[in-house]
Amino acid sequence: MVVYLKRKLIIIPEKCRTTVAFSTHGVRLSQAQAKTEAPKPDRMNKTPPESKSYAVNMFRGNVVPEQCFPYPDVLSPDQHETLEMLVSPTEKFFAEVNDPAKNDALEKVPDDIMENLKEMGAFGLQVPTELNGVGLNNTQYARLVEVVGANDLGIGITLGAHQSIGFKGILISGNPEQKKKYLPDVATGTKIAAFCLTEPGSGSDAASIKSRAVLSSDGTHYILNGSKIWISNGGIAEIMTVFAQTPVKDPKTGVTKDKVTAFIVERAFGGVSHSKPERKMGIKASNTAEVYYEDVKIPVENVLGEVGEGFKVAMNILNNGRFGMGAALSGTMRSAILKASDFAANRLQFGRKIETFGAIQEKIARMAIKHYVTESIAYMVAGNMDRGFTDYQVEAAISKIYASEAAWWVVDEAIQVMGGMGFMKDAGLERVLRDLRIFRIFEGTNDILRLFIALTGIQYVGAHLRQLQAAFKNPAGNIGVIFGEASKRAFKSVGLGGGKSKALEPHVHSSLSTQAEYASEAVELIGQAVEAILMKHGKNIIEEQFVLNRLAEAVIDTYAMAVVLSRASRSIERKLDSVDHEILMTKVFCNEAIGRVRSNINGMKASSSIENYKIMSQISQTICKTGGVAHVNPLGI
Repeated sequence: MVVYLKRKLIIIPEKCRTTVAFSTHGVRLSQAQAKTEAPKPDRMNKTPPESKSYAVNMFRGNVVPEQCFPYPDVLSPDQHETLEMLVSPTEKFFAEVNDPAKNDALEKVPDDIMENLKEMGAFGLQVPTELNGVGLNNTQYARLVEVVGANDLGIGITLGAHQSIGFKGILISGNPEQKKKYLPDVATGTKIAAFCLTEPGSGSDAASIKSRAVLSSDGTHYILNGSKIWISNGGIAEIMTVFAQTPVKDPKTGVTKDKVTAFIVERAFGGVSHSKPERKMGIKASNTAEVYYEDVKIPVENVLGEVGEGFKVAMNILNNGRFGMGAALSGTMRSAILKASDFAANRLQFGRKIETFGAIQEKIARMAIKHYVTESIAYMVAGNMDRGFTDYQVEAAISKIYASEAAWWVVDEAIQVMGGMGFMKDAGLERVLRDLRIFRIFEGTNDILRLFIALTGIQYVGAHLRQLQAAFKNPAGNIGVIFGEASKRAFKSVGLGGGKSKALEPHVHSSLSTQAEYASEAVELIGQAVEAILMKHGKNIIEEQFVLNRLAEAVIDTYAMAVVLSRASRSIERKLDSVDHEILMTKVFCNEAIGRVRSNINGMKASSSIENYKIMSQISQTICKTGGVAHVNPLGI
């Protein structure tokens, strides 16, 4: 039920792929890829598409509230009732029937647990009811994912690899015939699904995959050869979404080039085999294996999407399901906070309960704040998806990054609060910490996703700057564009923006007005910083990863500020019992986040920071050249 992509993959939008590809260790540019085409005049004069994404618009220094304010409320009374009917038995099953410690020790999900999950409908939560599924929307799905994440991430991976990515392509990109043929069996768990992209030699740089599928001479099927590595459910899956290079002829030029195509592959086709299950640090209950394809005959009817459009299919799958990780890990964090706070409220030291000590209070408060932010973002993204918005890729990436890092921190601190007890297996947190480590790697490493966030936003800004550049060639005919964009930027540059922006004032409750000003200021700082780095670096910004990382950090914090302000404002309006508590968490988060945003923006331009980046680059190169630590032991032995 969680959202889990096979480790590392390309996550730059397809239209950027001629400029950049990601390798396992970072950004790699070939000479051909480094050459960027100059924009054609007719394209420069076209109005670039406008995005409703709150996060993307921050790169232009704009507040576009539609996808952030008010906090989404998408469930009808019937949907809410359905969800209540599902949550209670699911919680009971995980509390009374499933044993995560046993699953971890066995390194598999026991057969009886798998059968119970199938009977509960856990394998087809978002498949329409007419195709044997439960028919949940994204928000309902997120709530059930949260239950799983609170109890057993190993099972979460098994369910998520199946439906969040395994057959998700069929659900969102399949034609009616494909859906009718495959969804009923995968929805009931009769057949398990897997997502097969990563290969031994291609991680983040998925464009370099070697698996190939060649059309047969009679045109009835493709012949697939290759292998995939680290595939969740790889040893048990009967239905696989597989990505392979296929020869594609350009109708305009007549030139044939390899492009990635997505296929629905059945193990029953023959020629499909797998390795023994991998031995892993965590999520041991999930099956992870290498999968091999030898002369597998795939009917042409099993092309998923269009031939040569495999990257588009992959991106749609990932963007559609990534929100689930935030929901799952918010459940994990809630469970850890429960254990830590219960321990703190009962543990006596120096004649006092440790909950009274400031050091413990700060830990527990920060744990709660991180959970509040994680949960708020996850349901914000899910709600926007249910509202029909399609431009949420950056927000989904933010959710994944924040959730995976916050959950690791929260569980680690929960162990610290519990001391030696937390370190013991019986407490259950050591298993959770092992399980959590993969989430910063899953679905694109967090390092790669930070570059994705920064470069996606910069690309959006670049499109508008090109339009502005074209407008100045004919100022009389483009006066609206010039005054709407250029003058606004000029005012910002010379400090005529009137200080802290009031852009969020109409959308945030008055009791949070100071924090709303911080969030607005952060948006302005990002817009100014993006314009400055584009002017300084131009297309070479791709090489400035020290800068891009800090930009991404600022964007993550700024989006999170807006989301918690939105949620807290809704809680105030509804007079929820927890409203005072939510206001306090929101204030602390925003008060500290603006400091981090200012620091990161300054770190993009301060001479001392730039000098440090250069030095760190030199240090890293020396270590890699040496083959390890380059400084000698202080004893010289």
